[in-house]
Amino acid sequence: MPKSLMIDPREVRVQGQVEFTPIPINTYNRTMADELAAGAFTRDDLFRIWRDMAIIRAFEMMLQTVKMQGNYEGLEYNHRGPAHLSIGQEAAAVGQCYLLGVDDHIYGSHRSHGEILAKGLSAIHRLDEESLLRIMRGYFDGATLRVVEEGAAGDTRDLATDFLLYGTLAEIFGREPGFNKGLGGSMHAFFPPFGVYPNNAIVGGSADIAVGAALYKKVNHKPGIVIANIGDSASACGPTWEALCFATMDQYKTLWDAEHRGGLPFIMNFVNNFYGMGGQPVGETMGMRVLARVGAGLTPNQMHSERVDGYNPLAVIDAIRRKREILERGDGPVMLDTLTYRFSGHSPSDASSYREKSEIELWQEIDPLKTFAQQMLEHAVCTQEDLDRAQARINELILRAYRRSIDLSVSPRANLMPAGNLLERVMFSNERVESMDPGREPEVLLPLAENPRVQQLAKRSRSGLGDDGQPLPKSRCIGLRDALFEAIIDRFYTDPTLVAYGEENRDWGGAFAVYRGLTEALPYHRLFNTPIAEGAIVGTAVGYALEGGRVIAELMYCDFMGRAGDEIFNQMAKWQSMSGGLLRMPLVLRVSVGSKYGAQHSQDWTSLVAHIPGLKVVFPATPYDAKGLMYSALLGTDPVVFFESQRIYDMPELFHPGGVPEGRYEIPLGEPDVKREGRDLTILSIGATLYRALEAAQELDEKWGISCEIIDARSIVPFDYEKVIESVKKTRKIVLTSDACERGSALQTIAARITELAFDELDAPPVVVGARNWITPADEVEEAFFPFPSDMLDAIHTHILPLDGYRPLRDCSVPEMMRRARLGV
Repeated sequence: MPKSLMIDPREVRVQGQVEFTPIPINTYNRTMADELAAGAFTRDDLFRIWRDMAIIRAFEMMLQTVKMQGNYEGLEYNHRGPAHLSIGQEAAAVGQCYLLGVDDHIYGSHRSHGEILAKGLSAIHRLDEESLLRIMRGYFDGATLRVVEEGAAGDTRDLATDFLLYGTLAEIFGREPGFNKGLGGSMHAFFPPFGVYPNNAIVGGSADIAVGAALYKKVNHKPGIVIANIGDSASACGPTWEALCFATMDQYKTLWDAEHRGGLPFIMNFVNNFYGMGGQPVGETMGMRVLARVGAGLTPNQMHSERVDGYNPLAVIDAIRRKREILERGDGPVMLDTLTYRFSGHSPSDASSYREKSEIELWQEIDPLKTFAQQMLEHAVCTQEDLDRAQARINELILRAYRRSIDLSVSPRANLMPAGNLLERVMFSNERVESMDPGREPEVLLPLAENPRVQQLAKRSRSGLGDDGQPLPKSRCIGLRDALFEAIIDRFYTDPTLVAYGEENRDWGGAFAVYRGLTEALPYHRLFNTPIAEGAIVGTAVGYALEGGRVIAELMYCDFMGRAGDEIFNQMAKWQSMSGGLLRMPLVLRVSVGSKYGAQHSQDWTSLVAHIPGLKVVFPATPYDAKGLMYSALLGTDPVVFFESQRIYDMPELFHPGGVPEGRYEIPLGEPDVKREGRDLTILSIGATLYRALEAAQELDEKWGISCEIIDARSIVPFDYEKVIESVKKTRKIVLTSDACERGSALQTIAARITELAFDELDAPPVVVGARNWITPADEVEEAFFPFPSDMLDAIHTHILPLDGYRPLRDCSVPEMMRRARLGV
């Protein structure tokens, strides 16, 4: 929303029409003879193209045989996992990767074995032997290399080819020496040193992640381009469209500074095999007929969209060469519609009943492995004997990789039974990193001390209490939003990779003013507004973090997490562990929890994300905690969902002596904090209910002489129970409260665990006081929905400790709880 972009009615209301330019379709028309005559390829180049396709074909045929027959070359193996094969699609993969270097990164789909091998074989050809050895020896301390070194023959490139095939297959078979320690498997295997980045089992899942990867390269001046390889049916997925909108934002070319101006170095490549499982996008499930036309709806240059014949590897190489030139001059992104065809079913269990056998046979007649080999023979590139020898060598390579991968003595599976096992260790990286790009100076617009908001906050009280112990006006104090700002802006001045984006982040200062003051401090490429595309906001942040950057993504309301469900639950949460601990995810997702905006803007969904393994979840309720936890989140390397309550953005610090410290400090994630000591009853709160719990505690003390110990959870995942159990041992009773709906809440999990850990210490069962299991009603009647002090008193009186003379405001007896449960409310 920059004021520099004037919306002039005299311009936008002018009569006219939108014009489109023709979209090229299969325009490559040179022959192998033409290319040889022009010197574009040597005979060795052409033979290598065929060899790489043949390796992929042999690899996939081996997997198909294993899945369908339970053996390969007489060696039995029961592969219980998936295998989505790309038999028939080899030319598209090899053609794409032919010109790519290791700085060019590809992200793929569930059907990406061929892309892994094509990119890996291209890297092996391009890298020198010293680099190859360094990569193999350094990858997971040489665990994969040690297996293939045994009995190795040939040169370093031969060894690297063995390494590539074995590492990929061992991963598919779930073996610990695999490229991702067996934790990724067939649909998620990848190998970053060769530029092969995560492949994704969620259809279209790589689209926004790859855009984020390209954003990282753009922002941080890193070399190379990024390609997202997703299926044609993925064009119907919401995240794919959101990714395209994010990738084509005008601001890259209009608002970013001169050094960063220009489109993203990104190709959205639709691997168009004409099927989405059994559905046909052309003629049945979609309406664009020619997928390449989608680009015309996104940018005036139509994303330089083009349909390419993916059954001719030379056509694909030509397209990648031309599109790369576009990206390098800053006019990206680019869309490609690469035609191909899979001979096999969606998976080995798919009998292809949705297509005629004659259709498959038509494509098999023009199988690139046969047609390309025939052309090489016709143009004296090689002899039939050369092809036969190469095929025999390939068969030996595949059989050797297979033998090693199924042998448990050399390729064991990780033992996930004992405490401290591999998967337990890699769920979080738990590192602390000051700068993701050390030695590089952060790009800022003015010194931190000259920032107007920093100067304004310097005049405020750090505490919410005066010298006399009485509350100060909130307007004179550092509030929770101010404390968050102090941590965030300081990290922008220390980590050059840090970026922040979301809706209304720049100029407005964020919907709730946390970012007010950042616009003056940061150039556009470090703080910018995005489309209203929550999936892409989170998905691109995942890609940015996977590539090595640090990012703060913001969702304006907690309720909008539903629009980014896959990106939060399947992407942000899982890539550290699915990589076998190879990748880090320094991503903080800020989420505000509303209160007065009704059913779709006032929900506390902390329990949803707390349920998903791989996410850290925090919810501070005081300025001191907010600043310290934000520092820890922005110094860590794990994904953190950082909840903030809109109710208390202006709340000053009332607990920590001296208020909010001016400088940096960190509060470890997972440690609850005692806000008020007591002896008779423990109240554990999450988020803004802290202050209502204090009101209830005050009333209990004044009217009944009950001393309450108030504990603020601060974090939900991780969570250290020690302080809570110590308190329960003292008080022997506990109430748990938050604004999340009571059913299935994190509070219920914590209550159950307390019962397990301290059953003998309890005089009464833990009692949960959450929001009602309703939609959130209007603000005027929200007292009936959210937990207020009276609800806590009702629960204490009914279930824990009868209060003399007290009459519950609302029935919360066992019969009433049973009635609500029967009704589902």
